[in-house]
Amino acid sequence: MSTLVETQLARTRRARRVHRLLAQRYPDAHCELDFTTPFELLVATVLSAQCTDRRVNQVTPALFARFPTAAAMAAADRTELETLVQPTGFFRAKADNLLKLSAQLVAEHDGLVPPRQRDLVRLAGVGRKTANVVLGDAFGVPGLTVDTHVGRLSRRLGFTTHEDPVKVETDLAALIQRKDWTMFNHRVIFHGRRTCHSRRPACGACPVLRLCPSGGIGEMDPVKAAALVKQPALA
Repeated sequence: MSTLVETQLARTRRARRVHRLLAQRYPDAHCELDFTTPFELLVATVLSAQCTDRRVNQVTPALFARFPTAAAMAAADRTELETLVQPTGFFRAKADNLLKLSAQLVAEHDGLVPPRQRDLVRLAGVGRKTANVVLGDAFGVPGLTVDTHVGRLSRRLGFTTHEDPVKVETDLAALIQRKDWTMFNHRVIFHGRRTCHSRRPACGACPVLRLCPSGGIGEMDPVKAAALVKQPALA
């Protein structure tokens, strides 16, 4: 399949079919960061930069037990906070952002996480990616979060040619129905973590192989490909 001659309508139909097939493969797709409140999800997402969700989930129980609210975190001792988040990497910068964004929430939003992107991206350490995660999973506002997996798979699938996350987001928004944005994200991330690996994708075990312009770049033997598929776990 050549994306060079594919019309926008054909690409849209293919993208939505890909999404339907991924929905069948990953019916339990969800955000893999553990959280119970919008504030917890915001903090966990900030910590997830350059870090796995698994590692973040190991850190946040103690962190949230100590600082459960924006007010509590804004008043945190910097050294203690740095120690708690150190396993996630870049801990000094992350602790600094958490202190600042918590203070912003207290001062500007009564300690609550705002449900609007324009307000979220004004918080320290929060960009469109983090804002879309919070909006989609804490508030039910559809959002496209272009992380490493979504960007890589979108290019492999011929949905975009861009590297810039904002441009990828724009291209995907033109293909996927808005109501499906959040779940599309989760399913693509699940697929990237479990089947469409960066170095050796399991093409022979892929449910969207026939719809993928990059099909065949990985292992095509069905048995060998199946062995490459990771069981549900954080990656």
